[in-house]
Amino acid sequence: MGTSPRALRALVLLAGFYLLALVVLGVFVGVDVVVWMRAPAVAAVKITAVTVVLGLPVLKGVLALGTAKGEEEHGLPVTEAAQPELWQAVRSLAARSGTRAPDEIILTGEVNASVSEDTRMLGLLPGRRRLYLGVPLMTGLIEPQLHAVVAHELGHYGNADTRLAGITRRGRDAVARTVEAFQEREQRAVEDERSRQERVAAKRLRKGKKPRKVNTGGAGFGYRMMAKPFQAYARFYLRATHRVGRQQELAADRLAVRVAGRDATASALRATAVLDAAHDHYLDRYAMQGVPAGLLPPQGEVFGGLRHLLADPHRQANLAGLRDELPPGEASPYDSHPPVAERVRLIEELPDDGMAAEPARPALQLLRDPERVLVELEGAVLTPEALAMERVAWPELTHRAAHALVQKAAQPLRSAISEVGLAAGLAADDLNALLDAADAGRLWQIADHLPKSPEAAQATGRAAREFLRPSVEAGVTRLAELALVERAGAHWELSWSRPARLVLPGAGDVEDAMAAAVRSAVADVPDTLPLRTLLAD
Repeated sequence: MGTSPRALRALVLLAGFYLLALVVLGVFVGVDVVVWMRAPAVAAVKITAVTVVLGLPVLKGVLALGTAKGEEEHGLPVTEAAQPELWQAVRSLAARSGTRAPDEIILTGEVNASVSEDTRMLGLLPGRRRLYLGVPLMTGLIEPQLHAVVAHELGHYGNADTRLAGITRRGRDAVARTVEAFQEREQRAVEDERSRQERVAAKRLRKGKKPRKVNTGGAGFGYRMMAKPFQAYARFYLRATHRVGRQQELAADRLAVRVAGRDATASALRATAVLDAAHDHYLDRYAMQGVPAGLLPPQGEVFGGLRHLLADPHRQANLAGLRDELPPGEASPYDSHPPVAERVRLIEELPDDGMAAEPARPALQLLRDPERVLVELEGAVLTPEALAMERVAWPELTHRAAHALVQKAAQPLRSAISEVGLAAGLAADDLNALLDAADAGRLWQIADHLPKSPEAAQATGRAAREFLRPSVEAGVTRLAELALVERAGAHWELSWSRPARLVLPGAGDVEDAMAAAVRSAVADVPDTLPLRTLLAD
């Protein structure tokens, strides 16, 4: 389909949204006119207030069409004076992509790169342009791969039909924004109704009356019903523009190939898909592991620590396998991006362009003084609460975070031991009390005080015991780990290859031996000697 038919379709789809919005607003105006002509003034005011409230989200979507302010992300703006090499590379890529360079470069903490622009006249008139560049993305790519990624993003503004595609995007954004406005107002109505009912319930309790069950099913009904036609139109719009969106992505891929080379572009797509998952794993298991205990890694390591994980030989082997075997992905009728595996296949099928990927330096070295940039990025991205947390070295962070997590996990069993121990005269030490109870045949009496699922609460006899056994095993393991830390100086050891493991000075990893001893202690015929021996030794 040529540029003119695509432009015509974009305008027709956009007109459809305007028509839907005007019909809805026209109905509201008509209702208000009739009400004011025939109903009492008090009723007319109430009905008009309802139509105004329901019409505001529609107006919000319509007014969003005229101008578009690019979505701003939290990040660290860098000037050309501060980062001349990065700016020089971006300007060169923009020139080779046939588009103007961005007005701002903003470094972010995501595995992503994007270009946004403040436009007018439905995206037809350009405005201020920003390049968002993720420092974790730069950490995991080499320079030619980063060139391919940036060229792809700039390529969306270098194709001849980009401005016409902007009409499609503006319509898509407007429909989505209208639906989101209704959903936000519905959620607000539900929360307000829940708060109101909870206040009423509290008053009834103070008066000695039984409170009614909170029911918010009717709250937000008007917003929910109003959103339905726009949700239906949004689905239609996304399906109708699906092919155009994918063509634009593939065109940007081809431009990236011309600028950075076939091999660099294909390898960048492979690396980025895997790097995104690796970064999520790093944040969850490493950088943010100490947040519940008020701990963070050293300054600059919240985003910079990803380098340690990517440099680990075991991780490198795993990531290489993932890069070689990309999942095929399922084509969604609403997704404007083809699956990564399909994009890589199409690129690798292109003729050899003679720009074979050669050894190159990490993309992070495009930054002047990257260590300082990593520290400044934390100040720009992290919340004030996070910035106020205690900073500790990685080994200490790993141990203290795991210790806090284990203490919290052991609390349910400790509470159960305390409840039973007060009546049974058990030892004051939690673990010894538990082992004494197991030897005396009272282990499952303690287990009965643990939190239970609805199924476990209804079970009896052997079935009840099997429901509780995993919780008992986990709780005993946590108590044994804490005992080893307190009595023998055990600690959780940092590893970039695998989860942290509990080790004893001079004895190494004890988790396998502990698991076997715990199973013996909570067996139907308990044998606590292996666990007592392990702790004594």
